[in-house]
Order: sequence, then C-alpha cells, then structure tokens
Amino acid sequence: MALSYEFLIERAEQAAKEASGALLDNVRDRALRSEKAWRAMAEQLREVANNREVARLERIATTPLPSA
Repeated sequence: MALSYEFLIERAEQAAKEASGALLDNVRDRALRSEKAWRAMAEQLREVANNREVARLERIATTPLPSA
C-alpha cells in the first residue's frame, strides 16, 4: 500500500490529539515524537511528489516536437 499525504497528516493529527489528552509525561512525549515523525514523512512525500512534477515538466520542455 502506498502512503498518501492525507493519510500521513491524519496520523499526525491523531498523535497530536493523543498528546493533548495524555496524563503521563512519557505518553505525551511519545505521542509528540510520533506526530513529528508522521509530519516529517508527509513533508518528505510532498517534496518527492513536487520534485517528480518538476522533472516531468522539464522533460516535456526539453523534448523536441516530432517532425511532420
């Protein structure tokens, strides 16, 4: 299963909610670390998608048109 940006952000939000409701410091810290990791993965996924789009557009721009 490929991860989507939306899925990763959803998990980050879930971890943030868990952190805000945690009574124990170690549970809160774990949830905050989890949120940070999910958000980092989401940003990395977004960056990869953007880089792929830039590369695709560059290929289109540099590809010569076929002669008729």
